[in-house]
Amino acid sequence: MERQAQTRLELIEAAERLFIRQGFHPTSLDAVAAQAGYTKGAVYSNFASKEDLFFAVYERRVAAFLPELERTLAGTDDIRAALLAVTSAHRARREREPDGWLAVFLEFWTYVLRHPEHRARFAEIHARYTEPFAQALSCWAEEQRVELPLDPRRLTVASTVFALGMGLERLTQPELIDADSTVEVQRLWLDGLLAQARRPV
Repeated sequence: MERQAQTRLELIEAAERLFIRQGFHPTSLDAVAAQAGYTKGAVYSNFASKEDLFFAVYERRVAAFLPELERTLAGTDDIRAALLAVTSAHRARREREPDGWLAVFLEFWTYVLRHPEHRARFAEIHARYTEPFAQALSCWAEEQRVELPLDPRRLTVASTVFALGMGLERLTQPELIDADSTVEVQRLWLDGLLAQARRPV
């Protein structure tokens, strides 16, 4: 059982490297097997398809990120500062792989739009990532004693899409969208959200 778990992990790590380097569509299961030092049969004994393998990569990345996010949000009384710190950490991580994960993530997202059988799983993993932000936004509103203009989950989805869009623009217009732009605009967004929020009578 332990050996099977190790094989699965090594295949996920190999797939992540190839997806980031080559993209989702060009990466074959044969290439993943070879990269990890296994046969293609080992891939199929652990994953139902290339899509299943990509989901495993995505799930692992989210699972690795969530403890860091939860520690950041739980370890401060200044939720606004914590949210900005998380955005800054994301920016730093993307600088280390500037055109890798974001590019393949967006490639897979558009693929899912054309293959509805994968939408529920994609949405479920994505919700795991965004839910702590929505909870933090709710706590922030309570801390400021305001009512948010929209449901925290909707606001979080909007903020996440904005950050992804900024990252995408950075890939194509790095001279316009520099490394600090996402954090600065996120700060403006939070301040604008507070200005639009209503204080209960």
